[in-house]
Amino acid sequence: MWRLALVLCAAAAALIPVPPALVEETYSGVVYPAIQSVLTPVSNRVGFALFDLLAAAVLAGLLGAFGVDVWRRRRGELGFLRLCGRAAGRLIVAAAALYLAFLVLWGFNYRRVPLAEKLTLDRSRISPAAAHGLAADVIKRLNELDALPHAQLRSRIDGIDPRLAAAFARTQRELGAARVAVVGLPKPTLFDFYLRRAAVDGLTDPYFLETLIAQDLLPFEEPFVIAHEWAHLAGYADESEANFVGWLTCARAADPQAYSGWLFLYGELIAQMDAGSRTTLPPLAAGPQADRRAIADRYRRNVSPRLSTAGWMVYDKYLKANRVEAGAASYAAVVQLVLGTRFGSDWTPQMKGR
Repeated sequence: MWRLALVLCAAAAALIPVPPALVEETYSGVVYPAIQSVLTPVSNRVGFALFDLLAAAVLAGLLGAFGVDVWRRRRGELGFLRLCGRAAGRLIVAAAALYLAFLVLWGFNYRRVPLAEKLTLDRSRISPAAAHGLAADVIKRLNELDALPHAQLRSRIDGIDPRLAAAFARTQRELGAARVAVVGLPKPTLFDFYLRRAAVDGLTDPYFLETLIAQDLLPFEEPFVIAHEWAHLAGYADESEANFVGWLTCARAADPQAYSGWLFLYGELIAQMDAGSRTTLPPLAAGPQADRRAIADRYRRNVSPRLSTAGWMVYDKYLKANRVEAGAASYAAVVQLVLGTRFGSDWTPQMKGR
């Protein structure tokens, strides 16, 4: 009966709608920050990914139980149909338990009030002309930063970068957080092979609230990817929101982090502009051009087109199942947030009610 109750609870949690305002006020505003303030500091003390340990334990448990059932079948204690039924039932119960833990520990953040509804967002500012103007400004900033010593912009992060962490705390406060999230220690994962082959740069562990990053990232990519994953730790589950918070964090940090953030935003803007508009932009300096080629080369070396396509299709369905209507396309929506948001001095976002 307890197994059936667990599965029914998981189904109810997946299907029953919860008002975003209630999620924002109770879960994202109170419950989740309390959970994150405990789990992330604990996981930071461990040099390896606890997510890997959990995955191994679940897999070992399922395979071990299946192995016992196979042994019992050979002894004549179980029929084939019962063997299959027990295995299927185990998978369903395990999936239900993991899903409920996912929701309680992090996943309910998908159902909070969207960041766009908290920002002073002017959708009339979202236009091709505005995107062109922003792209020109981004190019200017990248070219100015490229004039600095390249070693400063392209040095690898070792541990938690205090400048990035300070900028992240500031960004959270300006976005209305009453309690800032604890930053996660960037860690490798045993799933690194999949991350590389599927063109995934980072991953937030929703169970132990860890920050996991791909090990083939180039040094000038790391600050933005880490800031993006930290945004997830702060409860910004939507990818466009995490991109927005990650870019804003980098823009307020020191020059190396700012370079990483502006290089990301440049790529997002260019991807959404037509060829004619691109030709009228100012020239990008040799350094940023070389860095973009290096990123493209990294993907060409490691990415499996089939695995990447399949992985992103699965992720698209995962996002939509968690009420992100745009699915994987939500990544690109960061451009709309940047264009539509009204900013004060030093890229301070203006919030409603302030």
